[in-house]
Amino acid sequence: MKVLISSKSFNCDDDNIRLLKGAGFNSIVIPGRKLEINEFKDFISDADGIIAGTEQITKELLDHAKLLKAISRFGVGTDNIDLAAAAEKKIIVLNTPSAPTDAVAELTIALILNIIRKISEVNKAMHSGQWKPVMGTLLRGKTIGIIGLGRIGKEVIRLLSLFGLTMIAYEPYPDIQFIKEYNIKLLSYEEVISISDIISLHVPLTEKTYHMIDHGEFSIMKPSAILINTARGSLINEEALINALKLNLISGAALDVFENEPYDGELAKFDNVILTSHIGSMTTETRIKMEREAVENLIRAIEVVKK
Repeated sequence: MKVLISSKSFNCDDDNIRLLKGAGFNSIVIPGRKLEINEFKDFISDADGIIAGTEQITKELLDHAKLLKAISRFGVGTDNIDLAAAAEKKIIVLNTPSAPTDAVAELTIALILNIIRKISEVNKAMHSGQWKPVMGTLLRGKTIGIIGLGRIGKEVIRLLSLFGLTMIAYEPYPDIQFIKEYNIKLLSYEEVISISDIISLHVPLTEKTYHMIDHGEFSIMKPSAILINTARGSLINEEALINALKLNLISGAALDVFENEPYDGELAKFDNVILTSHIGSMTTETRIKMEREAVENLIRAIEVVKK
């Protein structure tokens, strides 16, 4: 059997290679870079399994995958995979939802503290030889609105629970016990957007959540509001965000994800915007855990197909 490891950030350590070989994968293809579409078609044509990153796996690609039995996503989101086409071809699709939780939640907290205390701004000034004390604000006493209380949203709440915040959230399918334990007030989406001092997004990208933060949402936010996104870039209409920043409709934003990556756009011109290069899961511990989980998912899926 052949496995294509198309995620360019997958480390492929010896233990994982041994696991794959032990499961019957005698051909392990590791390009270690983003594949061009024709290369992808060639590699996928006789692959039994794929360990995939954020690259687009379209119906066109899957039509070339005559032997493909399983796609193991190295990460959480599966919006880059044509799930309908995969289901039609009876290809199993799995992801690694639990592994990145701690890392993404911790980055979310780091971005919040960074932007309210203007750490990046002061650091930039110091490196250019300027002693520039800048007034920030306290996190204590603020209202944080969490959009989505899945694994990561919950962990963000846990980490913030000692900061003395008012916690509100929008979640259509709430864990009532968790809500009570952390004294979270559940509100409508519009209420959370309009009341919060800090808005943090923790939902998957779907047809319903695409551009869920758009011109209308910015128009009802507080002028002092800060928007945080460590989930998926396309949750935010970036043109609407740029417009909101120009008109001072919000105070600032911190983004780890973008509609098109690598990002090189107008948001980089704003001093009140912190940008990171999709580093949410990029901790050594998290990547080791994700890689093992992705390999084990693929092996388990192949065993299911064999039965």
